[in-house]
Amino acid sequence: MPDVMQIVDTGYSIEQSVFSDVECDSVIGVLSEAPVQRSRAGVRHLMANVVVSALAADRRLLAIAEKELGPQAIPFRATLFDKSWQANWLVAWHQDTALPLASSFDSPGWGPWSEKAGILYVHAPEWALSRILALRVYLDLSTNENGPLRVVPGSHAAGVLTDEGVREYVGTHSHVECLVSRGGVLTMRPLLIHTSSKSQSRSPRRVLHIEYTDSIDLKPGIRLP
Repeated sequence: MPDVMQIVDTGYSIEQSVFSDVECDSVIGVLSEAPVQRSRAGVRHLMANVVVSALAADRRLLAIAEKELGPQAIPFRATLFDKSWQANWLVAWHQDTALPLASSFDSPGWGPWSEKAGILYVHAPEWALSRILALRVYLDLSTNENGPLRVVPGSHAAGVLTDEGVREYVGTHSHVECLVSRGGVLTMRPLLIHTSSKSQSRSPRRVLHIEYTDSIDLKPGIRLP
């Protein structure tokens, strides 16, 4: 697999070795000591952490985001996925369609609504999700044994699909495993169909998932928190 792929056609790209081992160790150390509420899969809402917010604003990540979103790209959400032998899980094939919003409203194409850790979430329409980009910073090496991300290239172009639509799409298209070096960055569109299996290794797979947008205000009255 090449170090960099074109996201326009595939919906994702991989850039290896963006951050050093020292930088990865530093982030891991800070997050392991931070007084945050952990779930089985990791930690949500990490943009309030000064180290995470500084990393999200790092020029290397912004340069990647700006290639897709333009010079106004801004990070708005960060999540740590911490998969290990002790905390192991699988994720079925899906698209990321839920966005956090500052306030609720009633409009066609938006919903259902939910609340997680005091933050409002809503399943968003395609036009809103097209303005979002996720950068996954790999704090550990991703191998074919520790539950790597698998994606269906080009599936983001199919629009928002139902669960049945996702299953049908996966059944008729090939997928690839995303093996990323420690310190590497995987860029993906929210509507890219993806999954990950349980880890078969005792090696951890920690990924900092940072989301960017071209504007905090998606439309008048529709604002990301």
